[in-house]
Order: sequence, then C-alpha cells, then structure tokens
Amino acid sequence: MHDVFNFLFRQYKDYTFAQVLLESIGVITGIISVWYSKNNNILLYPAAIISSLIYIWLLYDWQLYGDLIITVYYFYMGIYGWVLWGKRYGNSNETLKITKNSYKDYLKSLFIFIISIIFVSVIYIVYNKFDRWWAYADIVMTGLLFVGTWQLAKRKLENWLFLIAGDIIAIPLFYLKGYTLTSILNLFLTVIAIYGYLAWKKTLPAKE
Repeated sequence: MHDVFNFLFRQYKDYTFAQVLLESIGVITGIISVWYSKNNNILLYPAAIISSLIYIWLLYDWQLYGDLIITVYYFYMGIYGWVLWGKRYGNSNETLKITKNSYKDYLKSLFIFIISIIFVSVIYIVYNKFDRWWAYADIVMTGLLFVGTWQLAKRKLENWLFLIAGDIIAIPLFYLKGYTLTSILNLFLTVIAIYGYLAWKKTLPAKE
C-alpha cells in the first residue's frame, strides 16, 4: 500500500502545504462544477471559475506559464457560459436550451480546435516544451477540451463527447506533469461526463 501511495504522490514531496491544499480545493471545485453540469445547473460556472482561479495561481507559482495561459481560457469561458446560461431569450423568457450541434456548430468547433492547436503549439515552442514525448498528446487534449468547453457554454449535447475524450487523455498526462490529484480529478470527470451525456440526451425530444 505504501508503495502505491509513494508511486502516485512522490512528486508532492517538494510541494508546500499551501500548494497541496490549493490543488485539493481546485480538484473539489472542479468535481462540483462537472456534477452541476451533469444536472444542467448554472451553478457549475461559479465552481468552475473558482477552480480556474486556483489553478491560475498554482501554475504561476510553479512557473508553468503555458498551462497558465490555457487555464485563463477556461476562466474566460466560465464567465461566458455563466452569462449565456443566465440570459433570457425571446418572448417566452426562457433560458438557453439543450440542443444538438448543427452543421455550423461543427464548423465552428473545427475552427476552435485548429486555432487551439496552433495557439498551444506556439506556447510549446516559446517555452521549449516539445522536448517531452507527450507534448503532442497534450496539444490534442487541449484542443478537445477547448471545443468541449465552448460547446458546454452553448448547451450543446455533444460537449460531453469532446470533454470525455479530452479527460481520458488528461488522466495520464497530468500524472506525468506531476499533478496526481488533478489526474485523479480527470478520472472522476470522465465518469461524471458519461453520466452527463446520458442525462442531457434524455432531455431532448425523441425526434432529436
């Protein structure tokens, strides 16, 4: 048991108590955020924003500026999604409904994916991160999560599929980066996201 614990958490020996505590809070608020997402509850966004702010501070403290810039995007999307989900539409005064992607949505998603790939690649070049073999998988993961986060803000059913794919890749990657707690977080997020997809799908009309 000790060997398993040491294998999973040995990288934390050089971390301060504050860093471990903050990452733990970031993990908890991240789980809360996705749980609220599964239940189609707007409270996902306050939790997501708190989690993003914690990770922005941690990544700055760890001098992982590439990941920090990426996390700033998640913080922005948290605000953007909160506004969209809280807005009232039309004469019915209803909030944004769950729908499937249209052809235009897929085109926009492809555009976001390509731009994110280019953007993150530039960050990797600037910070010389292509010396790691998993850098390419990290770039693809980020592209998937960028698309999934945008589609979540638009309340699109397929957001879960992109988030699931990204989270699966993130599980081993965050461990390799030294974030075991965040790796465990992505394991939970993958499971919750699967339930989220099934729960959202049930809300759509049969013709959808």
